[in-house]
Amino acid sequence: MSAAALLASLWEMGRGEPEALQQVTFSGDNAQLPSTFQVGDVAAASIGVQALMAAQLWRERGGTTQKIGIDRRHALAMFKSDRYLSINGRPADDPWSKIAGYYQAGDGRWIQLHTNFPHHRDGVLAVLQCADERTEVAKAIAGWKAAELEQVLADADMCASMIRTEQEWQAHPQAQAIAGLPLFEVRRIADGPVIPWKPENGQRPLSGVRVLDLSRVIAAPVGARTLAQHGADVLAISAAHLPNIMPLVMDTGRGKRSAQLDLRDAAGRQQLHELISSADVFMQAYRPGSLSQLGYSAEELCALNPGLIHVSLSAYSHVGPWANRRGFDSLVQSASGIADAEGRATGGTAPGKLPFQALDHATGYLLAYATMLALQKRAVEGGSWQVRVSLAQTGRWLQAMPRRGLHEDAAELREDEIASFLQTSSSGFGEVQAIAPVEKMSLTPAHFELPAPTLGQHAPVWLP
Repeated sequence: MSAAALLASLWEMGRGEPEALQQVTFSGDNAQLPSTFQVGDVAAASIGVQALMAAQLWRERGGTTQKIGIDRRHALAMFKSDRYLSINGRPADDPWSKIAGYYQAGDGRWIQLHTNFPHHRDGVLAVLQCADERTEVAKAIAGWKAAELEQVLADADMCASMIRTEQEWQAHPQAQAIAGLPLFEVRRIADGPVIPWKPENGQRPLSGVRVLDLSRVIAAPVGARTLAQHGADVLAISAAHLPNIMPLVMDTGRGKRSAQLDLRDAAGRQQLHELISSADVFMQAYRPGSLSQLGYSAEELCALNPGLIHVSLSAYSHVGPWANRRGFDSLVQSASGIADAEGRATGGTAPGKLPFQALDHATGYLLAYATMLALQKRAVEGGSWQVRVSLAQTGRWLQAMPRRGLHEDAAELREDEIASFLQTSSSGFGEVQAIAPVEKMSLTPAHFELPAPTLGQHAPVWLP
């Protein structure tokens, strides 16, 4: 399936006018990175659809039709953006824990550990009762059955997944629970006023839109970063006691402001309430129900601020027995059969993986697209809206596409290609070089007005 066909399908999901598709042109070499899955076309199409939505909003704010260009190879580079990040001319530190990855259990099945946050690493080591060394972890796992260890770690709120085949995943209760869900959801959940676009603030498609970003790692931060590159005021909220992966903070923080609030105390919660009361979008990527325990359910927040767009990203979706399970892109690949399929394609016995975190990045761009759809609906119909996406739903979408040979029409990104896609900005981290926005928009160029901020660099207030 081509990028153009995927774009048309995504645009139809949002009920966009078919004629608008003529605004988008795909260019560049169509070779993707080695994979049996259509990751190249997914990258180009998911970036393209949110750019087309931004152009649509620009028109609704009084602008004119513009042309959008998507370079396929640039899209591949953006989906690997954290790997090309450099600070003061030096590559960013490798964020991966030395014990993260695949292991073979005693029953011959494979399991993946995700231990990049210190408390996840320590929790896994406590269960395994071994030292923080890969050889020691391998010995410990050899004494377990993979499915049993997966369950024990899940019960301990740790991050791991047994490698399943695609057939095993399709038969799993979690896969069956999400089988009927759409790729993304945009639904009205409460009454609220019509909030029309203000042409006088329409210097860019999302000028004047306020976005609270309570997310970390990749998918939701990519979505919020995408809104920022179209002009939204994105305020990322973190806390000093929460762990972060700094190369990802630098990459996905571009265009945003950053403040810190401790929601464990009343003062922090009060400040957050004040921000929410005048926000347009509230975005979070905690496990379903986690923020509800603090009084931040979609319904409560929309009651506080009628007309709010509440955006949620999860690993395995908001329904099913795994709804509350911790997860990351690579773990969803492992659970759903993607890792098994990629491993089999190499002819080896170990699991494989996609050439980049395709579920994270594609979901992030779909999240931005769906959020803009909700803003469009609010401007016409009024109401408070909920947007929901998950890595597992994006994975199911990817797996439903026709397959290809591992090296069919594939080529790694060359150094000269990568260099042409990079941009440099001065930040609190130093000179940060990272992949520039992919979409070339003729009237409202996507760009970052701010460099990546250090954590807590800004006050928790909206821009005037």
